[in-house]
Amino acid sequence: MKIILRADHKMLGKRGDIVEVADGHARNYLLPQGLALVATDGAVNQAGAMRRARDLRDAADRDSAQTIAKVLVAKVISITAKSGAGDRLYGSVTASDVAAAVQSQASIELDRRKLVMPDSIKTLGEYTVTAKLHHDVEFPFTIQVVKA
Repeated sequence: MKIILRADHKMLGKRGDIVEVADGHARNYLLPQGLALVATDGAVNQAGAMRRARDLRDAADRDSAQTIAKVLVAKVISITAKSGAGDRLYGSVTASDVAAAVQSQASIELDRRKLVMPDSIKTLGEYTVTAKLHHDVEFPFTIQVVKA
């Protein structure tokens, strides 16, 4: 059955794409969940509008991600944490801590789920965190964990 996706789907494609799926998958899952439309002539025209809107939104998201990347790559984000002997932290620095520090020091709101961190930050020092803000924009920036 030919369908038009109304939302991005990890396995099938992006919003506005016309794809061929099994009849049962379309009838039992995609159509009732509102994730797809049956590909009729009128719906195909609507799919073109969805793709154009998606492309415009994607370009805007890419531009804003590149702007954020230029700002964060040039900065060193400082995070204060309590530490004990041997510069070991009482706990660890998490992605939420990094996102909060970026918000306070650079006035940029980052989603903690878009940050790729080293396994765990449990000592004072300088670390590199990667931000994946867009599928085309992925950049590293530096954080420094200092004693409180």
